[in-house]
Amino acid sequence: MVRVTVLTTSYPRHPGEIAGQFVQDAVVHLRATGIEVNVVSPASFAHFGIAYGDGITNNLRAAPWRVLLLPLFLLSFARAARRASRHADVVHAHWLPSAVAGIATGKPLVLQAWGSDVELAKRLPWLFRPLLRRARVVVCASSSLAEDARALGARDVRVIPSGIDVPAEVGAPDEPPHILYVGRLSEEKGIRDLVQAAAGLPLVVVGDGPLRELVPAAVGFVPHDELGAYYERAAVVCVPSRREGYGVTAREAMAHGRAVVTTGVGGLADAIEDGVTGVVVPPGDVASLRTALEVLLADAQLRGRLGAAARDRAQLEYAWDRTTRATMHVYDEMCLQVER
Repeated sequence: MVRVTVLTTSYPRHPGEIAGQFVQDAVVHLRATGIEVNVVSPASFAHFGIAYGDGITNNLRAAPWRVLLLPLFLLSFARAARRASRHADVVHAHWLPSAVAGIATGKPLVLQAWGSDVELAKRLPWLFRPLLRRARVVVCASSSLAEDARALGARDVRVIPSGIDVPAEVGAPDEPPHILYVGRLSEEKGIRDLVQAAAGLPLVVVGDGPLRELVPAAVGFVPHDELGAYYERAAVVCVPSRREGYGVTAREAMAHGRAVVTTGVGGLADAIEDGVTGVVVPPGDVASLRTALEVLLADAQLRGRLGAAARDRAQLEYAWDRTTRATMHVYDEMCLQVER
């Protein structure tokens, strides 16, 4: 049985917390196969107020003096990682900063890049390039992230999508039809564009963030296990991102058989094929976004065709059994390399 230590800078500390939820979901599915997984996160070592809250990057922006505590944070992380990995066969580090702790273990390292960390690495390549080169395998959730990782020096890059739950069946959306947005309310997510494009149209917004004042009726963050009901009630799901490493909302909407309108940036390009599994408009193009939303709200037959194709693709490419097997294959490869 393979023994894995997962290192992550974000992981839920209690039920209902959304920080690092997708990492926890991956761990749960790996454990279900019989793999022994030990998790090291800031919940289990001193993080000096750098982690959690609004996330590491935003926490440092809000209190720049905390940058002085980063060496202590990384040292605390590395010590916890070494203790947890004494008997591990593989270390799987999520987000590039976790690679520092991963390297400190001396174990074969899988490094998983997610998007925000890659954007930072592109601005500071001299700092992150050595981390990417030290990893045996770099895993990315999308082709776009994989290209960036290779450009930053990663040698063996694998594209493994983040898994999603695909419900066994889905019901019809509410009538009259409405648009759904799920995600952070921030500039890079395109929420400002959506608010302008959807003016006067029925819109439900789930999420929170710095642009909350643009959407006073937003319901805020919702526990992940309650999101399914929002997807099922919606006729159209909009993902208007200007930058997106992966795009889990688009894929969850696909799994629920909903028509998706998106911009096709970054990791969204892997999921949504214009006219086949959704509608793609240029990022920041409010007029095109408005037109796409109006067309889909008015055409139930088109929504049904796009949603059915999207659901088929989600089952084939993004269901947890598929993505978990792909991750296990990477672990097995690395264990065989060590044995040789």
